Amino acid sequence: MRFLNVHLIKTSLILAFLLVPELAEATEYFVESKADYNELSSNLVAGDTLVLKNGIWNDFEILLSGQGQQNNPITLTAETKGRVILSGQSNLRLAGQHLLVSGLVFKNGYTPSSAVIEFRTNSDELAFHSRVTEVVIDSYNNPDKQESDYWVALYGKHNRLDHSHFVGKRNKGVTLAVRLNSQKSQQNYHQIDHNYFGYRPVFGSNGGETLRIGTSHYSLTDSHTLVENNYFEHTNGEVEIISVKSGKNTLRGNLFYESRGTLTLRHGNGNIVEQNIFVGNGVEHTGGIRVINQDQVIRNNYLEALTGYRFGSGFTVMNGVADSPINRYHQVENAVIENNSFINVRHIQLAAGSDAERTAVPIRSVMKDNLIINSDNQQPFSLFDDVSGIRLSGNIANTEVPDELSYGVQQQSVALERGKNGLLYPVSEKLNAGAIRGLKVLSKSEVGVSWYPKSPVLVPFDSGKVHRVENGSNELLTAINSADSGDILELANGQYDIPKLVKIDKTLTIKAAKQGQVKLTFERSTLFEIQDGGSLKLDGLTLSGELSPDAAGNSVVRTQKWGMVENYRFVMLNSQVAGLDINHSFDFFTTGKGAFADEISLINNTFDKVTGDILRLNTEIEDLGIYNAEYVTLKGNSFSKVAGAVVKLYRGGTDESTFGPHFLMADNKLSQVGQGKRNKSKASLYLHGVQVTDITSNVIESSAPIVIEHTVGEPKTVIKDNLFDDTGTPIVTELRGEGPHTAVIDNNKTLNKEMR
Repeated sequence: MRFLNVHLIKTSLILAFLLVPELAEATEYFVESKADYNELSSNLVAGDTLVLKNGIWNDFEILLSGQGQQNNPITLTAETKGRVILSGQSNLRLAGQHLLVSGLVFKNGYTPSSAVIEFRTNSDELAFHSRVTEVVIDSYNNPDKQESDYWVALYGKHNRLDHSHFVGKRNKGVTLAVRLNSQKSQQNYHQIDHNYFGYRPVFGSNGGETLRIGTSHYSLTDSHTLVENNYFEHTNGEVEIISVKSGKNTLRGNLFYESRGTLTLRHGNGNIVEQNIFVGNGVEHTGGIRVINQDQVIRNNYLEALTGYRFGSGFTVMNGVADSPINRYHQVENAVIENNSFINVRHIQLAAGSDAERTAVPIRSVMKDNLIINSDNQQPFSLFDDVSGIRLSGNIANTEVPDELSYGVQQQSVALERGKNGLLYPVSEKLNAGAIRGLKVLSKSEVGVSWYPKSPVLVPFDSGKVHRVENGSNELLTAINSADSGDILELANGQYDIPKLVKIDKTLTIKAAKQGQVKLTFERSTLFEIQDGGSLKLDGLTLSGELSPDAAGNSVVRTQKWGMVENYRFVMLNSQVAGLDINHSFDFFTTGKGAFADEISLINNTFDKVTGDILRLNTEIEDLGIYNAEYVTLKGNSFSKVAGAVVKLYRGGTDESTFGPHFLMADNKLSQVGQGKRNKSKASLYLHGVQVTDITSNVIESSAPIVIEHTVGEPKTVIKDNLFDDTGTPIVTELRGEGPHTAVIDNNKTLNKEMR
């Protein structure tokens, strides 16, 4: 093969190749510019190779098309794998036969089209027998979080995506989509193998799947896609990690590590799920497999330490909709569930989702030779409807099981030990239940690329250096600007009058050297603004609004008003907040539109004289299933003379694909909270659509009542061991269900003026 610098290629030679095809020979071209690439790319023949020069290629929309041959593909690669960076608004489209792409990295930008990598140029020109391998897409996100795109869209037939690395997708849209929207892309026999799917943060609404095969519209079409030996780590976007919406697919040998959600057989029939491994390590909402539709086979899978429940359970068999439309829930029929190991799986749910619409129970299905072991002896089964259509036999469990299942589950003590592959198996090899002993456990070194790190994306608080800051606002601002992510700024005693808005774009801790001896005041309408990439922890400070502008709508902390694509964290400990009363509607914390917090925690703080809300997390009011925070925690705080609510947290809509919000409020004292005339909620605490609520051991006096509105998703609400003194009892309303509310309200005490 010859190697030519593109500048040496003569036009006459190219014309000769075109006019006399038999004279054309495979050539390797070294490409130094976009203009060079565009000149060459229309004249490629089988065996040609384009080598992109190392460096950053900005706003480069690559089209690779041509007719390669089975053993002589047309190739696009990097001069050095990993050192060709496609940034800005770049993408890659392939069309033709036997194309091969490798060694590219997409980061620091976003696609200008519907996908970063697309196996087509338009609806008529698709890729066939083509391969993308050793490619990285890292945090290549549209700055508008709700603007949807794919990172990879597979069209055509017989294409392969392998040994690639995908991490940090934050905007709406599936990471990898297999598209079946034309006959030329159906029965496609694609192969997706040995890829690393890394951290995908909680998206906070529908649209955060990692892999989807088909859509509901084409779900009765077969795809024949093979998904094999891929590694899914912390893929937490939504309840469906993999969403299968077509038929005759095989999902084999994949490993799911501490990933929130499930492999969901959402639509389509005749899929095989085998030899996959789910390791939850007790992480909240880690799930396994969800079964819907006909002729599904689930065998020889290993599931351990999974905590998920409902549609995110360790194992779920759904109820269907009678005469279901194509986009709803088809009845489970002829499912085969055999030789799976469920080790410390908290929830196995059968006939899940049973309601007035989903009335079609599973039928003509079998569940046999499965091993169910829980070290705490807690039985994992929940039955939501008639499950007689699932025939059980040969199953072994060390726990009690519901009476309806006992005929097909042998209850016995089973000793387990780790095998050479690290998985738990019965010590006695005579037991035939559970997954096979030779199950292959993928390691991260076997997937993705060797030249790009699979390192943690989140920087923990307090993981960096400690920097001492002497008294003075300029010194503090300088220290904030120069700190690295994870650093701690330790402030000397004194008062810091901050004249500027402090923008936080890194993970940072600001703490007092001596608790209660550092006071921060601010002259702008906000002290701290959390921006993309930012997370903030405050510890031991006194925060005062006494120097703030005499105007309505101030806040101590806020997020960017619009345009955040990265999730953030906010924590405050052992601090005092006062003087937020220079004008009305002075909030402590407000969220911008589209901002999403993984965590907001207030622990052991004191708040006094606040004319607005403490945490205002209710900007997503369009009822589209979007919300502003996943976990909100209030513990050990004192709130006094707060005109608004301590928290306003809103999740509207009917979508069931998310886990949150989660709300915990324990050991707090509220006095004169929520009674301001501008508090339209008329509540000291207002929660709408929150999925998990725990309100325990609080003292609430002379305050507006707690108001909780349940919507969809079987919300879990517990209100117990609280004292309500001269405060109305909690108001819990079911907005979408009939009958009494489902909250657990227990052992609370109510006093009024006459009782004191």
